[in-house]
Amino acid sequence: MKPIYFLLFFASSLIITSCQQEAKEFIDETDEEETFTATANLTSLLVRTAQNFGGIDDVIDGSDCFSIQLPITVIVNGQEVTVAEASDYDQVTTILDQFPDDVDTVEFVFPITVVLADFTEIVLNNQDEFDALSALCDEGGFLASIGCVDLVYPITFFRFNASSEQTDTVTVTDDLALYQFLTQLQEDEFISIQYPLSLVVNGTTVTVSSNQELETQLANAECTTSGGIDEAEFTTILTAAPWYVGYYFDDLDMTSTFQGHEFTFASDGSAAVMTASETTAGTWQFDVDGDRSYLDFFFGAQTPLNQLNEYWEIVTYSSEEITFRTVSSGDGSIDYLTLSSTPPSGGGDDTELNEFINTLTTDTWFVTLLEDSETDLTCNYLDYTFNFIQNGTATAVTGAATRNGVWRIEREGGVLVLTLNFDSSGSGNPLGDLNDAWEVDSFTMDAIALRDASSGGDDDLLSFGRSLPTSCDSGPDPQELRNILTQGTWFVEQYLDDGDDETNVFSGYDFAFQSDGSVNANNGSENVPGIWAVGIAGEELSFEFDMDSPINDADDDDYRAISYDATTVTFITRDSSGATEDILTFKRN
Repeated sequence: MKPIYFLLFFASSLIITSCQQEAKEFIDETDEEETFTATANLTSLLVRTAQNFGGIDDVIDGSDCFSIQLPITVIVNGQEVTVAEASDYDQVTTILDQFPDDVDTVEFVFPITVVLADFTEIVLNNQDEFDALSALCDEGGFLASIGCVDLVYPITFFRFNASSEQTDTVTVTDDLALYQFLTQLQEDEFISIQYPLSLVVNGTTVTVSSNQELETQLANAECTTSGGIDEAEFTTILTAAPWYVGYYFDDLDMTSTFQGHEFTFASDGSAAVMTASETTAGTWQFDVDGDRSYLDFFFGAQTPLNQLNEYWEIVTYSSEEITFRTVSSGDGSIDYLTLSSTPPSGGGDDTELNEFINTLTTDTWFVTLLEDSETDLTCNYLDYTFNFIQNGTATAVTGAATRNGVWRIEREGGVLVLTLNFDSSGSGNPLGDLNDAWEVDSFTMDAIALRDASSGGDDDLLSFGRSLPTSCDSGPDPQELRNILTQGTWFVEQYLDDGDDETNVFSGYDFAFQSDGSVNANNGSENVPGIWAVGIAGEELSFEFDMDSPINDADDDDYRAISYDATTVTFITRDSSGATEDILTFKRN
């Protein structure tokens, strides 16, 4: 039986060998015309597609030559941002875009690790090292990445020698493996690709079946942003339905100016504005400038429509709402416009927001409290006088030096939010600690109390007053507040109970705080006695008082003093989450 086994084995070997030779010849014949070398244009295009894409984080590093390894912490216009994943770049962009005409700054918290185009990682320990690397990139003839194309892996290559004989098969599974394979090819080597091959171009999957098709896709890939907005999609939304002004801000909230106006836009660039009594013709034009998209409106010289004759940047858009902003051609301030597909129910202006603007822009201010991460930094601002201008600009004056800044007030989820951005350059400049989005706790003509609830842990606190704080000790001084309250008589200027204004409960009463801990409230016909005390609660001053009817609505609460001077004292209570609950402000007669 051995000869039979030998014959069967020999026949099987012949069959297997024959199949392998036929397969090899088939591959050679099929791929010989599709081979290319390390110096081919297709190789260069594939290398540019596979290399590390440095453009993904240009918003923080400004260089396409490298990317920064996440997570990192950056200080954006004075605001600390943790970038843990690519989507967090949107938060950085939002801060940078808050003020179109300000000086934007991005500072790294070193050390950071950068990843070069060839995936080499370098640790940078300071700004000088970062600047030096950026300069090398600018001078080094960097080969731009094709960042809008993603290859679909795995990809199989066949490698051949100069005699067109296949030497081996290589399968790559990611960009790093492809980059290393292509950049390590010898000049006398030839390669071919196993087709079909898929790639994602600007979000669309494309399948190619030859070198020419692949080279065409890579060479013609449009990786520019074109303003980040699809003009055809935007035009479809704009022209689909009538629009109404849901919000218009020009130094003040002036939404009611456009009450009863209905806007329609046609695809030919014409527009119409209809009211109950007339129709006004207008025009619109979509435009792109760099990475931003704009609408140019013109509605003639008639008031109030002429206020909209501006070059508006498109900020967001959907079928329900389109938001714009522009640098006013009048005073250079930032104007805001929102078009809504739903007619506004009331159309009135935001009275509280306008009152805050009038308060903020009247006379000068001083920092009376800055508590940052439970550290009192108030004393850093004793030499600074602040002026806020209605056009959205601001100054911080210290000695002979003036630092410029910008500010913006808006309503977010029912809460007024004041965003500050002062020039924080130079050593020893404390203004960067003010640069943040601050929720407005309370405001009067003499005091503004702000809070940063997004700081993590205990809220950061910022207060402005009309005079400098009288003390700069490391901690709160209860005797200082006691001395203030015992001087003269006081009245309740504001009392908010869970946001409800109940100031009228104290109407007509003058309060006299005595140094022995007693207090009396008198309205001319009635004298109401009580007791009061000031103490220390952590890093804050506590205030307690207890009085009889009829003005006991606000007493017996756990108050904290958030701002105080010789004329105005403001107390608040907080709920279990630390949010402001009640606000009580005394004003000196």
